[in-house]
Amino acid sequence: MTSKFTRLIRFEDPQGKIHYGEAGADWKLNLQGQTLPTYDITSSWASEFPLSGQKAEVAKILSPLETIPLMFGIGLNYKSHAEEANLPIPSYPVLFTKFGDVLAGPYQDIPIPLVAKDLDYEGELCVVIGKDAKNLAEDADLSEYILGYTTGNDVSARFWAWPKQSGGQYGHSKSFDQFGPIGPVITSPAALGDPQNLCLKTWVNGEIKQNNNTNNMIFDVAAVVRHMSQGITLKRGTVIMTGTPDGVLACKKSQVYLNSGDLVEVEIEKIGKIANKMVFTS
Repeated sequence: MTSKFTRLIRFEDPQGKIHYGEAGADWKLNLQGQTLPTYDITSSWASEFPLSGQKAEVAKILSPLETIPLMFGIGLNYKSHAEEANLPIPSYPVLFTKFGDVLAGPYQDIPIPLVAKDLDYEGELCVVIGKDAKNLAEDADLSEYILGYTTGNDVSARFWAWPKQSGGQYGHSKSFDQFGPIGPVITSPAALGDPQNLCLKTWVNGEIKQNNNTNNMIFDVAAVVRHMSQGITLKRGTVIMTGTPDGVLACKKSQVYLNSGDLVEVEIEKIGKIANKMVFTS
């Protein structure tokens, strides 16, 4: 598929009506309060993206996707992260799943249940699948299957990732409700260009924690998507979190994890920044 937008945004206007709009050249600005052209569509999966001829004010920026079937994650996909974890480079992409209810908006608070111990962040480039894909050949044109790219945080409760609790399975630690904020826009492949040359940064309470480039990936986006499609149907709407670079809390000597009220921001070049406050619940 060929995306008919540049940077797709989903938002509420001051009256509470939901729109899909075009962030266009304004994507670097604070989009809240901007007046943007809207599309005459009812979902991100429209076959065409006709402009409505109207504009609407952005009162609240929502997740660019209303729902997803699930998220896939790729573990240990940056050389620098493998080095900090003192783990060998994997021979194949390390796959795990995050359930559909992990989806969260780019600026909403993330509720952290008491059971989600040792809370950590993972800033990640996310791929949005726009067309069902299965058994993609080595020479397959992936542009037919990728709707676009967005910024994400693979929120992780590390207690449930350690072997004693998990048996080596990551999914539980990363699948609590709303543990997958993404946004603020979906950038089309044409507007993004090369996904393997993007600056990625993560901050906690304004202090930078991750500062790397997607060129540090072990398996690039194309290799990940092709590998995942073998024998598995990647449904339209699937979000693939492609891995995180070095700088996560679990690999620091002190291992001081996130606290209630901590603000985690993730920014990726050509896509924008998400900012989510961690709010511990009883």
